[in-house]
Amino acid sequence: MTTADRSTAALAAELDAADPLAAHTSAFVRSDDVVAYLDGNSLGRPLAALPERFASFIADDWGTRLIRAWDEQWMRRPYALGDRIGALVGAAAGQAFVGDSTTVLLYKLVRAAVDAQLAADPARREIVIDDDNFPTDRYIVEGVAAERGLEIRWIAADPASGVTLEQVEAAVSERTALVLLSHVAYRSGFVADMAGITATAHAVGALALWDLCHSVGVIPAQLDACGVDLAVGCTYKYLNGGPGSPAFGYVAERLHGQLAQPIQGWMGAADVFAMGPRYEPAGDLRRFVSGTPPVLATVALEAMLELLEQVGIAAVREKSVALTDFAEAALAEHVLPHRVDGRHAVLASPPAGPHRGSHLTLTHPSFSAVNARLWEQGVIGDFRAPDGIRIGLSPLSTTFAEVELGIAALGEELRRAA
Repeated sequence: MTTADRSTAALAAELDAADPLAAHTSAFVRSDDVVAYLDGNSLGRPLAALPERFASFIADDWGTRLIRAWDEQWMRRPYALGDRIGALVGAAAGQAFVGDSTTVLLYKLVRAAVDAQLAADPARREIVIDDDNFPTDRYIVEGVAAERGLEIRWIAADPASGVTLEQVEAAVSERTALVLLSHVAYRSGFVADMAGITATAHAVGALALWDLCHSVGVIPAQLDACGVDLAVGCTYKYLNGGPGSPAFGYVAERLHGQLAQPIQGWMGAADVFAMGPRYEPAGDLRRFVSGTPPVLATVALEAMLELLEQVGIAAVREKSVALTDFAEAALAEHVLPHRVDGRHAVLASPPAGPHRGSHLTLTHPSFSAVNARLWEQGVIGDFRAPDGIRIGLSPLSTTFAEVELGIAALGEELRRAA
C-alpha cells in the first residue's frame, strides 16, 4: 500500500467505501467521547443488541424456565459454545469447552500435561516457554514447576518479533514435557509457526499447548490439522464477550482418557448427579470442567459468535490484514518521521505478511505520557511498559477512518512531547 499520490485520510475514505464488512461496524456500541478505539485486542466493544438480548435471557431463559433451564440447555452450554469456538480455530466438535478464566484453564491444562508426561517418563522434567510470553502464562509455568519440582527452559524472544521454529528446535529435548507458547505474541503481534513448532515438540515426545488469546476470532487457526495437543484462549478480545467473560480450553480427543486435570469438581464427574463418595472423572471432554458454568457471562459471547459465523473468519482475517497495512502507512505519514528527544518512534512488530497479527506495537520513551493525553481526548490505545503503545484493530468494529484519526492524534501528541 502506498500513499505517494494521496494522504492516508483520503485512502481511509476509499477503503471504508470499498469495505465489504463496513456495515457491521454499526452493530457495536459507539460512544461520543471515544473518537478512536484502538484497543480491541484488549477488550472488544459490546454489541448494540446486548441490552435486548440480556433482557430476553432474564425474562425467558432464566425468569420463566428457572431451574428447568439447566436440564433444557445450560448443562450443555459449555460444550455447545466450545464447539462454535472450535470451528473458528480448526477444531472438530467435542474438543473445546467454555468455563473458568484463562489463568485457571492454563493451570489446569499445564498441570494435566506435565503430570501425564511425568507418569510416563520421570525424566521429562522441563517446560519450554519464552521469556516475553504474557505474564499469566509465565507465572503459571513458574508455579507448576515449583509444585512438581520441574525446570523451566526459557527461550529468549525478541520483543519486536517472536519465537521462531529454530529457537524451539534448539530448546527441546528428550527431557521436555511441555512447550507452551502464544500463537500471537501479545507485545509485537508476531504469529508463530504453529504447525512447525507443534511437530518439533512431538518429535522429542513433548506436548504442545498454545495460548490463542490474541488470535481467536481474528486469525484462522488449524488446531486439528497442526496436531495441537492443548490450547487456551480468552473471549473478551476479538470474541467481544465482555470484561471477565469465561475463557475456553481445547483438548485433543486423543488425550481425553490420558490427562487428569487437578481441580476436581462435580461438573467433571462421570455422573454429575450421582453425588457419590469419591470423584470418578468423565471419560470425555467433560472431565476438564470443574464447577458450575457461568451461564449469564456467556450471553454476550454467544451473540458475537453468531456474527462471526455469519461473516466468516476468512473475511475477518482479510480485513485485519487491510487494517494493519493501512495503520502502518498512517504511522509512516503521521508518526515515524518525527524525532522527540533525539529519537524516532520505532515500529516493533513484524512486517506485513503471514507472521503479523491484528495489532501493531510502536515504541518510544515518551509514550506513557503520550498515551495518557490521548485517552483524555478519546483516542484509546494501549500502553505496555516500558515504552510501547499497541494499536489493536478489531475488524468488525473498526473503520479505516477511525484508525487514521487515532494515528494522526498520536503523531500530534508526539510532536507536542518535544
